Amino acid sequence: MSQLTKLWDKVKNNPKTVSFSEADKLLTKAGFKRRQPKSGSSHYVYTKDDKLVAIPKNRPYILEAYVKQMIEAIGDVFEED
Repeated sequence: MSQLTKLWDKVKNNPKTVSFSEADKLLTKAGFKRRQPKSGSSHYVYTKDDKLVAIPKNRPYILEAYVKQMIEAIGDVFEED
């Protein structure tokens, strides 16, 4: 089991304790492009095809609603066969 797969399982099993760096790693490895905020916004925007995920960076942990949105957008990229 790779480190990314372990991280993916951790995020799916406990979406309340996901840090920005963990979410950033999963989204970028899944092929999402990161766009940094402009003019004072704290939300980073990740895009891939027609999918869009916005994640705030200011908190120690990301809110569960953002994590669930991220999980849905990534889908089964990190699932092992």
